[in-house]
Amino acid sequence: MKHDYYEILGVQKAASIEEIKAAYRKLAIKYHPDKNPGDKSVEDKFKEINEAYEVLSNAEKRAQYDQFGPDAVNGYQGQSAQGQGFGDYGDFSSVGDIFGDMFGDIFGGANRGGGQRRSGGTRRGADLRYELELTLEDAVKGREIPVSVPRREVCSTCSGSGARHGSSAKTCTQCKGSGQVRYSQGFFSFSQACPKCKGSGSIIENPCPSCGGVGTTRATSKITVRIPTGVDEGTSLRVTGAGNFPEGGGTAGDLFVVVRIKPDPNFQRHEDDLLTSLNVSYTQAVFGAELDVKTIEGSVKIKIPSGTQPGTTMRIRGEGVPHLGRKGRGDLLVKVILNVPKTLTDKQKNALHELARSFGETQKPQDTNPFKKVFSR
Repeated sequence: MKHDYYEILGVQKAASIEEIKAAYRKLAIKYHPDKNPGDKSVEDKFKEINEAYEVLSNAEKRAQYDQFGPDAVNGYQGQSAQGQGFGDYGDFSSVGDIFGDMFGDIFGGANRGGGQRRSGGTRRGADLRYELELTLEDAVKGREIPVSVPRREVCSTCSGSGARHGSSAKTCTQCKGSGQVRYSQGFFSFSQACPKCKGSGSIIENPCPSCGGVGTTRATSKITVRIPTGVDEGTSLRVTGAGNFPEGGGTAGDLFVVVRIKPDPNFQRHEDDLLTSLNVSYTQAVFGAELDVKTIEGSVKIKIPSGTQPGTTMRIRGEGVPHLGRKGRGDLLVKVILNVPKTLTDKQKNALHELARSFGETQKPQDTNPFKKVFSR
């Protein structure tokens, strides 16, 4: 078998994944064994095409192939053949993906109630999204928060069967209870949810008066959401099984809680660091001081060195936001704001005048009397 995968698919080495998919679709349809029964050469060609696509459609395998050649990926192909079994035509996982994209619109569509059917036949309800507004303190400390979520729940009258009391559902005559019917499109066959029973496998002739035969009703559920420490704006938290129940029975979908953080009057957040400010008087900045600074969880002492300049930012280690999902936390950054007094006593003014003269400042202080200049003319 050839191993120039680009030549097999008829694409350039710089081809995009879209170009590779398009080439693969064209060749797979042409050389599919079901379209050419009994032709051994076509079967071999199809294996070759599928092997090439398996490598070139995977970024990691493609990079290994480009750098080291076919030997770098032959081991993988052989392992797949032993572990999963190629059968007569090779590994069809990529074939299913590529033709699912092509014919999904023809045979696709959601099941009743937004549910999906899993590979084992179990129906799954639709997922829900809920935006939860938190304070910064909640996000830093973490907590459990009860929320009210409108969703579809199992009907309490019929226990989800959809049938009126005293009656029961009957097996669907079209799909024989499987919930799936088979279609053919040329030389391909597809299974899809039965249109008669909507994939449930049964028909409700006497529907439940509470749910109308679908097995679910609208309700508001109280759900507790656990907020881990360190969540940030836009974090999505999954609550398994808190979504909609599907019509016709099955398992509930999930609830995705998207975190929104309210602005905080004292702190700004930058990744896992917190930023705050501290008002410092002139004398404290000159002589130095030890002051209390507020943190998100209390307060700590901070030493202001003598001669600290306005706008100086000091770092307090470990007083920021806990790292989400791992140990440690960010820092608290404290910006020094010089607090200039608005009013002074005469004694304080004289003292400042003396200080100014000692620094060689000869400029007279501004006269604050607005009438003196007017009446002195």
